[in-house]
Amino acid sequence: MLWFPDKLLVVTVATKETDGYRRFLRTAKHFNYTVKGGDYMSAPGGGQKVRLLNEGLKEMKDDHQIILFIDSYDVVFASGPKELLKKFQQAKHRVVFSSETLIWPDRHLEDKYPHVREGNRFLGSGGFIGYLPNIKELVANWTGDDGDSDQLFFTKIYTDQSKRKSINITLDNKCRLFQNLHGALDDVVLKFEDHQVRVRNVLYDTLPVIIHGNGPTKLQINYLGNYIPNTWTFESGCTVCREDLRSLSALQENEYPLVVIGIFIQQPTPFVTVFFERLLKLQYPKNKLKLFIFNKEAHHQRQVQSFLKDYGSLYEKVTVIEPEEEMDGAASRNLGLDLCRRDQDCDYFFSLDIEVVLKNKDTLKILIEQNLPIVAPMITRAGRLWSNFWGALSGDGYYARSEDYVDIVQGRRVGVWNVPYVSNVYLVKAGLLQRELKDYELFSSSDPDMAFCHNIRNKGIFMYVTNMHTFGRILSTENYQTGHLHNDLWQIFENPVDWEERYIHENYTRIMKDKLIENPCPDVYWFPVFSSVACNHMIEEMEHYGKWSGGANVDNRIHGGYENVPTIDIHMTQINFEKDWQKFLVEYVVPITEKMFPGYYTKVRASLTHTCEIVVRYKPDKQPLLMPHHDASTFTVNIALNQVGLDYQGGGCRFLRYDCSIQAPRKGWALLHPGRLTHYHEGLPTTAGVRYIAVSFVDP
Repeated sequence: MLWFPDKLLVVTVATKETDGYRRFLRTAKHFNYTVKGGDYMSAPGGGQKVRLLNEGLKEMKDDHQIILFIDSYDVVFASGPKELLKKFQQAKHRVVFSSETLIWPDRHLEDKYPHVREGNRFLGSGGFIGYLPNIKELVANWTGDDGDSDQLFFTKIYTDQSKRKSINITLDNKCRLFQNLHGALDDVVLKFEDHQVRVRNVLYDTLPVIIHGNGPTKLQINYLGNYIPNTWTFESGCTVCREDLRSLSALQENEYPLVVIGIFIQQPTPFVTVFFERLLKLQYPKNKLKLFIFNKEAHHQRQVQSFLKDYGSLYEKVTVIEPEEEMDGAASRNLGLDLCRRDQDCDYFFSLDIEVVLKNKDTLKILIEQNLPIVAPMITRAGRLWSNFWGALSGDGYYARSEDYVDIVQGRRVGVWNVPYVSNVYLVKAGLLQRELKDYELFSSSDPDMAFCHNIRNKGIFMYVTNMHTFGRILSTENYQTGHLHNDLWQIFENPVDWEERYIHENYTRIMKDKLIENPCPDVYWFPVFSSVACNHMIEEMEHYGKWSGGANVDNRIHGGYENVPTIDIHMTQINFEKDWQKFLVEYVVPITEKMFPGYYTKVRASLTHTCEIVVRYKPDKQPLLMPHHDASTFTVNIALNQVGLDYQGGGCRFLRYDCSIQAPRKGWALLHPGRLTHYHEGLPTTAGVRYIAVSFVDP
């Protein structure tokens, strides 16, 4: 391809229009290098580059023409023609080649290289600049094959003293014009200054004009390309993130692209029901969505089948792979991609793992509008630096932290980032699957995600992650146990944010701000704490366990073996929920206690021994009420788990000293009151149905 700003002609060759080539064109356009034309190479090969250059130069006659020949897939411009030409003229030679610290492809030629006092000694063929007559002389004697090494060809010319002198060649030893990254990664840093971003060579204190990710430095040029030339600056943020978007706003819903959503369930995972609730709320026409659900876990069949029974008919098509088919994860992902690949109506494949908490209802629209080959919405794990992308790779292809990783994850740098690895949730253009990625086996069983990203990188396809919006998070699945009826109740430690969203009352956070705490009796406080789902799950969990006490005074579950005020109940310890319940008390009850009873600080923060937690069941024929008594606690928390008038009749609590009753308990609301001395109280009769309460006796 050719550029003609004044006397400068930039020549490059390419086998196809890759993402790297498009980036090259964008940086050229940014500095007004104008594209005039040229042909793609028919096949890769360094010799072919020399042949095509030789043929192209034969038609040129202007001896004052300056030729810049560079690679394109892994090259970006960091500055414009004016600076380039000035630095070329200062070199005081007719041809200037880029330089390298490493010699290749023939180490035996090292002794033939002229010595230099300072700077890189060896020639790099990926970039050179010179006057037309000298460049013609440089390539005139090419007689090799297209597959031969251009690097070796130019090296032999440069190391031949007579030819070097005749053509008047020198090297850009201090990287003033060209920066080859191979062998020099430690010498290169980003320089942010006055709305501009440059690459600075700290070894020679130079600002190269052309940056070349030669050899094994493709990922590094991708990283640098996230910033230069002025792609992202501290002053302006991302300057290109709104370019080349695919807007959906003008489309009717029946004109939306068709998306195959691949949902992958590969291990026991909490909050699967909530996942499907969010999937249903995704703001995208259901008749433009096809679902491919791979479920490896029999434990989750109930949730999948329930969702499909209620809502499966809303979608254009649903394909399900169930546990009994014994397909592995890699094969399922290959199959999902292939469903889109072979579907002539498919425009995108949206890969979505079951542990992804997709909070943003517009995620799919946002990703489609980015109009990128593969793009992931950035998701993180609550309170940690874990995310679904890697900013860099280690030498053996595993995770490495890029310099900007923390800033991106924490939102201090916002944009769309070219990265080497994405996982868990991402969008793939169907065109890629049907052309560049037409090979079926993109995933392999050893590590499916790493294999996929490795194959993508090898194809020269860029992967992006965007943090321009808040999309959601990812669940921790490491310690998820499946031995209970409602296993999500046990997730307050592993996934506290999701636990809160599922189980804490929607108005809890407004208690203080909006004065939602009521004071129905002296020193008795009433406030919302549990969601309806939490109440239901607690009841169902206890009934599923089923070992209710007999309500007798003799009780071997407690210290001393004697209960002064017996109830029909199940202790939290019996279902191994005591630590989780204590965590709930510390996070959601203790802050209210310390505000309502200023100056008192409960010991519950320190030890389980300072609480006793039970769920009590009242029936008209079995313990309908509780006789007047004091609680063996400094304060008591009493949470109504079901609804008066709907689930039972009667019930409530009366404080005798104040002749004050609460006769209409609200589901999910907690009564907080002192346990000893002042608040002698009784449980009012349950006259119909079954009443459940969760009671905590704190600081006995």
